Amino acid sequence: MTDGENRLLMLIDDEPAQSRLISALAAREGWRTLVAPDAETAIATLGTRQGMQLSAIILDQWVPGDDACSLIEELKSRRPAVPILMLTASASPLLAVEAMRAGATDYLIKPVAPDRLMQALRSATRREAPRDELQPLTEKLGQVLDFDAMIGTAPNFRAALAKAAKSARGHGNVLIEGETGSGKEMLLRAMHAASPRAKAPFRLINARAVPANSIESVLFGHEPNAFPGAFERQVGALQQCDGGTLVLDEVDRLPLDLQEKLAGVIETGVVRPVGARHGYRIDVRILSASNLPLGALNQAGYFHPALHAQLSATAIVLPPLRERTGDIQALSRHFLSRIGDQPGLRALTITDGALALLAAFDWPGNVRQLQAVLFRAAVFCDGDALTAESFPQLSQMLGEPVEARNPNQDGVGVMLYTPDGNLRSLEDIEADVIRLAIGHYRGRMTEVARRLGIGRSTLYRKLGDLGIESAA
Repeated sequence: MTDGENRLLMLIDDEPAQSRLISALAAREGWRTLVAPDAETAIATLGTRQGMQLSAIILDQWVPGDDACSLIEELKSRRPAVPILMLTASASPLLAVEAMRAGATDYLIKPVAPDRLMQALRSATRREAPRDELQPLTEKLGQVLDFDAMIGTAPNFRAALAKAAKSARGHGNVLIEGETGSGKEMLLRAMHAASPRAKAPFRLINARAVPANSIESVLFGHEPNAFPGAFERQVGALQQCDGGTLVLDEVDRLPLDLQEKLAGVIETGVVRPVGARHGYRIDVRILSASNLPLGALNQAGYFHPALHAQLSATAIVLPPLRERTGDIQALSRHFLSRIGDQPGLRALTITDGALALLAAFDWPGNVRQLQAVLFRAAVFCDGDALTAESFPQLSQMLGEPVEARNPNQDGVGVMLYTPDGNLRSLEDIEADVIRLAIGHYRGRMTEVARRLGIGRSTLYRKLGDLGIESAA
């Protein structure tokens, strides 16, 4: 039984095609959908027997137009416990802020991917007590597509960035593994932006977001009449990206038969669309990401060994945020700075007590979740700084009070011991110190050398001796 079974969704939308699509997607997880074409009908429906059974409301912003936030407030006043999701074609952060302040639980940008819609519904209607500030915020800040936007000084994180920066300049396939929200997609985009193919064709496909019956056509293309419903020729992503880069996010979600077919395309350099009599030679670099370790999936028989070998010519593992809690201070200040630049918001600082509270949480949603929590707290902050009181649900989840401490004392040091309890080699420790300094001073090598007390020539010699890329 799914979480959404026997739950009723009210969709306020005057577009029949979109209403049918959302109703069909919701029905996959057991939701029944009640469509209201306008605000008046929606408000009237709240007083009916069905209206008393609502579990969630989705509001298309274009139905009430400029009065969307007023309608949200009206709906919340009549049904305070029912979560409201706003659906809009606008990517304006100002609209997201206004909607959230009016009472919206989440903010979805059209065209919304099926997995995004269902994730938002599941998050908004969890059976346990709601924890609004910890729910994922679909509306994102614009991404900065370079390595400087990857904030953190933890040695394992900097080592991953150094490997990615070096790999970006090549032409081989790269696999990035890491938990959801750890920054894989952002790193993949940064790698593409720094690659020799930066201006060549590029496409990103999330394997989970594409229906299972469509993924083959999306990747390989198809000819007319290749299968029922194939009325026109479709050029696949592999052929579209000839000479460029294809990014496959959540590649572990590909069906096994397609994994084998993709492995054949990579090996031969020839892609054959579904229903075609001949193939097309292509030159495509594949950057892929997986939430799960592909090596373990391969050994368990869930991932094709040939494809695993081909995708992981260079393999990079991004650590979860709980393994680099010392970066939470820098990440928080960075996010707050960017949030403060958004329309409707302002620059905020954050107290040591709040940082201590953030550092005490294990962040299952990683950096993405931290950004969403800070965004939500900033929306509702009346003062000039976020304090521990700005995160009441987080304090409730942690249970015990968290004492304020100096965030600089936490987690940004260099590991001195190996897992078996012995001291690490001086060379390894020195390499970590240099990586930390390069990250802390954002690659400004003159400043790095000055702070380490050595000359620039000595620094560059050590980089070569220790095998450290200056982009680390």
